[in-house]
Amino acid sequence: MKNAFYFGDNLHVLREYIADESVDLIYLDPPFNSNATYNLLFKSPDRKRWSDAQIATFEDTWSWGELADAQFREITSSGGKASEVLTALRRILGENDMLAYLTMMTARLVELHRTLKPNGCIYLHCDPTASHYLKVLLDAIFGAARFHNEIVWKRTSSHGNVSANYGDVTDTILYFSKGSTPRWNKPYVPLSDENIAKKYTYTDPDGRRFTTRDLRNPADRPNLKYEYRGYQPHPNGWSISRELMEQYDAQGRLYFPKDPSGRIRLKLYLDESPGRAIHNLWDDIPPLNSQARERLGYPTQKPVALLERILGASSDPEDVILDPFCGCGTTLHAAQNLGRRWIGIDVAVQAMQIVGDRLRSAFPSIEFDVFGLPTSPEGAHWLAAKDPFKFEEWAVSRVGAMHSGRYRNDGGIDGYFYFMHGRDEHSRGIVSVKAGRNINPGMVRDLTGTLFRERTMNRDPSAIAVLLCAREPTDGMIQEARRAGTIQTMYGEIPAVQILSVADIFAGKTIQVPLMFDSVSAAAAGRRKGKATSGYLDPREIFRQRQMLFSFHGAGRSVQPDQAVMPEPLRSAG
Repeated sequence: MKNAFYFGDNLHVLREYIADESVDLIYLDPPFNSNATYNLLFKSPDRKRWSDAQIATFEDTWSWGELADAQFREITSSGGKASEVLTALRRILGENDMLAYLTMMTARLVELHRTLKPNGCIYLHCDPTASHYLKVLLDAIFGAARFHNEIVWKRTSSHGNVSANYGDVTDTILYFSKGSTPRWNKPYVPLSDENIAKKYTYTDPDGRRFTTRDLRNPADRPNLKYEYRGYQPHPNGWSISRELMEQYDAQGRLYFPKDPSGRIRLKLYLDESPGRAIHNLWDDIPPLNSQARERLGYPTQKPVALLERILGASSDPEDVILDPFCGCGTTLHAAQNLGRRWIGIDVAVQAMQIVGDRLRSAFPSIEFDVFGLPTSPEGAHWLAAKDPFKFEEWAVSRVGAMHSGRYRNDGGIDGYFYFMHGRDEHSRGIVSVKAGRNINPGMVRDLTGTLFRERTMNRDPSAIAVLLCAREPTDGMIQEARRAGTIQTMYGEIPAVQILSVADIFAGKTIQVPLMFDSVSAAAAGRRKGKATSGYLDPREIFRQRQMLFSFHGAGRSVQPDQAVMPEPLRSAG
């Protein structure tokens, strides 16, 4: 199986394209129904001139309406415990936003259960807003006996502005398995110096440090009550047989107290200890701070270390990992790090751009399929006709820019990007998208006027503009773009107004700038110590950080081979 990223509603993708019992581990970090709008930040390399762009990626608000009611009726008509629980919740909660959220989540959890292998596991990351309801739904779908842990992760430090309640600093991760024998690799963390000093207080003549464990039996075992080398057993008896006792003795693994009234203990050597077993309170994985190298500005981004712990405990190399709410791709990043195969699903085009940049930046030779987005001019034309706004998002992201988040009253600007035109000089480019068939020179003139306005407002004479068209530009449009002139860069002159068609994009052409920030390098800008308002001070720093670059001639981004927008469905719901 090749790694795959699906764009679209995860319920549809799960039902149509993810086969029964094909997944080893599921991690999902769905919206928490906390009535918040999450924004994806596109970092500015120079905040004195440009503020960080905020693009609403999804609204964490679920409203009761026709869609939720239809989903509720579909679930309840199929019967089963999930239907019974959801019906009871409707009586308890009424028809409100919480019930809408739980209805939508139930439909997805049912499908996720179907896709898991018999020894597969699911980790559902949530917060106190709905965790208690989600636990009951998981009990109904997976079975209460398949619940293993409620993991508490300390996701942030204490809050100083709490007045009428306790500080909310933790998330909940609900861990269930599909079968009775889930894959399990017991996780450990290294022992701290303090723990070693307190616990490993004995030393053998050869210098090996050890601690001891008693050998008493927790229950009364008459057959294990024997005297050994003058030492008497506990009233319940030893916990091991005489034969094993003799074996440990021959290996020098028994500790004999000087007081003969004491009891023999077993030596546990420090150099053989796997570490401290991890329990269900995780306070040793800090959240991502503002200077973390892996931070991309995604509001709900989790640390890679958190996902590596989960994947390491409940999967093995080559296992298939599924994240149906992929976000900025932390699960996929961790899976790639650990040699797992993966499937990601997300409904935001911007998230897919972030994930693609992130994975190619961290793993330059990575290969994966992307489904649900155009991979040919014909597919792009289809998207432009079917959903012009989605085409707009896709086109902006496809050339490495970030969508503005506005679809109307956007001032003629659909997206932004940043680039370096000199050693310490950054500029911002603007993008306008035309999805229709009818395009004309007036659109170029309008964009040129918008560009001059941006140059004046931001004191940025090197700003450029790019017009993205679904169809080929006319000769008149090309002439208007030439009249806008050029700007001077460290690699020579480049057009101030550039036009790219869908055919150009799939032919490998992209925005002509010397060094363009992708979403990863843009997020890194400003994280350098003492340089909060500056991006990369030296273009060579970009190369040292192995960021994905766009060359002056536009050949820096590889073109994927043509493929269907979506694969053939594997199954259908119902």
